[in-house]
Amino acid sequence: MSKSRITTNPDWLHNSHAGELVEREFMEPLGLSPEALAAAIDVPVDALRTVLEGHQPMTGELDLRLGRYFRMSEGFFLALQDDYELLEAKRALNGRLDRIVPRAA
Repeated sequence: MSKSRITTNPDWLHNSHAGELVEREFMEPLGLSPEALAAAIDVPVDALRTVLEGHQPMTGELDLRLGRYFRMSEGFFLALQDDYELLEAKRALNGRLDRIVPRAA
């Protein structure tokens, strides 16, 4: 067991956009260019690039196309986008969420 006192608070770590993860974890290992992937899943390359670059969110349609191509479950890529958006929202709230008292059952 490590005796390190370093913590990995998720608020301090880089928050990867779904498009960034598609590029890093799926495309790069296969040597797949945005042009090749766009052609394979029948989407305009510019539309794919905007997601890969984090300028647009993952959509349901793109999730289905990527899921089919990479043999992943439906919703896999949307879940990556949801994780990204939740952490961004938590960071934007900057502690204000902690001031909300949960309602008693």
